[in-house]
Amino acid sequence: MRDNEALLKKAQAGDEKAFEEIISSNLGLVKRIALKFTDRGVDFEDLVQIGAIGMIKAVRSFDFSYECMFSTYAVPLILGEIRRFLRDDGMIKVSRQTKRQGIEILRKKEAFIKEQGREPKLTELAVLCEMSTDELIYALDAVNPVHSLNESVGDDDGELGDFVADKNNEMEMLTDRIALAQAIKALPEIQQKIIMLRFFKDMSQQQTGQMLGLSQVKISREEKKIMNTLRQAL
Repeated sequence: MRDNEALLKKAQAGDEKAFEEIISSNLGLVKRIALKFTDRGVDFEDLVQIGAIGMIKAVRSFDFSYECMFSTYAVPLILGEIRRFLRDDGMIKVSRQTKRQGIEILRKKEAFIKEQGREPKLTELAVLCEMSTDELIYALDAVNPVHSLNESVGDDDGELGDFVADKNNEMEMLTDRIALAQAIKALPEIQQKIIMLRFFKDMSQQQTGQMLGLSQVKISREEKKIMNTLRQAL
């Protein structure tokens, strides 16, 4: 961190040599993140170049008052650049079959809510639809991005971030967790509290509203804002 800190200060002061050195010394991080997206039809070297733009932005915007490593700060910016490119370039496509699955899942979810009087957990909905959790999230994301993260996640199911990445890929888990943590940290305090109560304390919208002195409708609206914000950040 000391070496990075010295180089960062020089780079932010206009030292081009220091700027190039900090980018070069952290290029391995960019490459590891770029490897996550090699199945999207884009050349690996192109992904690295795009990710490097995020690294450059991280160098220019890093604040030394942040209580985190430079690499931790840089990860979400690198991810953001690559994901923005893939999204804007139309590389992420969803099949009609997946969209139909998503619609059917939403129907079963609504039926569950009417019958049980609460929202189903991801694992419950996955069993109901005879799908894996990953398949469920992907299908829901195809028809309603908010629902891909807007689900109750209890202690038995793990944390919200557990479902963002492939559990078999440690680097993917790490980068997505860092990106998610950074995005949540940037939210207004009231929205951070809603996330804590809803997703980490496994409280219902009604219970969360009572804890915060808000209506269930207000909590629902705030959740949608939160999920849209997080999706844009990730």
